[in-house]
Amino acid sequence: MGVATDTETVCHVPVAEGKSVQQTVDIVHKKLEQLGAVKHGSFCVDCETYHATGNASGQPSKLLYVMHNSETPLSCMALFEGGPCLIADANFDVLMVKLKSHFQNAKGHKVECRGSRYRYCDFLIKVGTVTMSSSARGISVEVEYCPCIVPGDCWNLMKEFMLSFLGTNVPELPSVFAAKPEGLFAPADCVDTMTQYLELFNKLRKLQISGSNVR
Repeated sequence: MGVATDTETVCHVPVAEGKSVQQTVDIVHKKLEQLGAVKHGSFCVDCETYHATGNASGQPSKLLYVMHNSETPLSCMALFEGGPCLIADANFDVLMVKLKSHFQNAKGHKVECRGSRYRYCDFLIKVGTVTMSSSARGISVEVEYCPCIVPGDCWNLMKEFMLSFLGTNVPELPSVFAAKPEGLFAPADCVDTMTQYLELFNKLRKLQISGSNVR
């Protein structure tokens, strides 16, 4: 298991034309293996959505996202829409059940991302299939440059590496990198990776809703 740093980027990979989600994942796997990357286990990131009950102000209540990452099995993260965020013990879900008079689980909104981890030299790459309501909805790729804990010092190197197997699908500088001043990693910064996953999940959820409206 790697040490969490904030030199990680999470991006959305579009499904290749004429291919399924799984076929596109297989293509990314093949490109990584051709580079010399070696499969190094699996990973899972999931997200449950809750909404506040009894909002007397008449304003839309903020959503609460409870997220788990297999890389940090002893903790989970609770992120309020627009902030703040909380790093909690893994059994935080039990507390949410007890708080059901204040927060209701948004049924059918669970998102899960599962896939394979790869090692290539100093890079850790995770290729995941994002599922909603048991249906594959998209593909995620997370890349971590393990030796560096200063985001500004390694972004160009990470981008060059991603070009080798993602081509034109390489993202621009992640907002969590751009918004942070230069500096070393702090424990609270592991929230940045989960924030990137949450942005990806919400993007795919919106695409799903717009696709349903078109049909």
